[in-house]
Amino acid sequence: MSKSIEQPISILVVEDDIGDLGLIRASVRLAGLRPIGDESAVVGVPTLAEGVAAAARSKPDVVLLDLSLPDSAGLATVQAMRSAIPDVPIIVLTGQDDHQLAESALQAGAQDYLVKGQFQHDALGRAVRHALIRQRLESRLRLFEAALNSAANGIVITDVNATIEWANPAFAKMTGRSLSEAVGRSAGEMLNSGKQDAAFYQRMWATILAGQVWSGELVNRRKDGSLYDEALTISPVTDVKGRIHHFVAIKQDISERKVTEERVQHLAHHDQLTDLPNRVLLTDRLAQALAQARRDRGTLALMFLDLDKFKPVNDTLGHDIGDLLLKEVALRLQSCVPRESDTVSRLGGDEFVILLAQIDKAVDAVVVAHKVLAALDRPFNIGPHAISISASLGIAVYPQHGEDVNRLLKNADTAMYHAKKAGRNCYRFFRALAEKTDA
Repeated sequence: MSKSIEQPISILVVEDDIGDLGLIRASVRLAGLRPIGDESAVVGVPTLAEGVAAAARSKPDVVLLDLSLPDSAGLATVQAMRSAIPDVPIIVLTGQDDHQLAESALQAGAQDYLVKGQFQHDALGRAVRHALIRQRLESRLRLFEAALNSAANGIVITDVNATIEWANPAFAKMTGRSLSEAVGRSAGEMLNSGKQDAAFYQRMWATILAGQVWSGELVNRRKDGSLYDEALTISPVTDVKGRIHHFVAIKQDISERKVTEERVQHLAHHDQLTDLPNRVLLTDRLAQALAQARRDRGTLALMFLDLDKFKPVNDTLGHDIGDLLLKEVALRLQSCVPRESDTVSRLGGDEFVILLAQIDKAVDAVVVAHKVLAALDRPFNIGPHAISISASLGIAVYPQHGEDVNRLLKNADTAMYHAKKAGRNCYRFFRALAEKTDA
């Protein structure tokens, strides 16, 4: 609300003509800007220098400024006063009825422009009150802009065609493009990484053109060509009739968060020592491979592998050497599988599982089993130690030896124990009769 008589408006008048100053004071009283008989808050000074000093000292609510003063004239007067009191509204009072001068004065920072002798007291009252309102609105806009400029997230304002009209410093830091480079360009074309297809943008545009907020994640491209992950929210801005005239986009660089999430996911699904898939990921891949085999009426094989003579390595050479040995075993096992779709997994300790996701016949698993046994039978050079081990390997084949994850794992494990009993450093297929006999 504007100030009233209960909240008197302090006015500084910079005017060198005593007669004009008296008329201005009378207009102030008649306009209701001051109580009758109260002249204390209408201060008059005759020069710009005194006006600047008085404004700094008393901090008036409004300055009424003559453009023809003994020590200054024209637009320079407005500019000097505006520099001295950037947050106080200035109303220019001049004897020149010049529209061009009026426009220039407003551009220089004045809130209004009144020609002496051509306004009544009510016009002065309106000008003062409107100047105070505009000044408060401008202060609020400056506050909003300062807040937007200090925001950690990138903020962009575009027209309805996604042409950038304004962006904050965080956007420039995120994309590597200055405000001058961004304004007038299409946000989508400037940042497009090619990682999102046309359907992605069609869905986004359908949402925001319907007047709804769109939120999502995408990959964008910086000025230097590097890619980054971005969380984006786009809000339509509408007029009183609901017509969209701008969009406001809030952008957050989530690249580090994505890396962390991927790392957490990796750790949750991989063995920390060998970086092989763990039991969780193996179970998931086996379930997918079984589903594919059912659809295709295909065959897959699961190999359960336990190292022979590994415990003596830990007992005699220590766990550090044992860990290095397990990492080398993992590398050799990976070199034995024929396809990228196959999986080598470590369940823990010295137990490994190999999933052959697609084989034509059981004998295909035998070929891989021979490769594994041969690979692990060669000595391992770990530091100064030449270590010799071997492996016992059990094989279960879908669908003969089981049709679900748990049954195949159990039967492959059982077959591995058959290989142990057969003398180790060999493989055995699961046999149901042998399972019953062992039980």
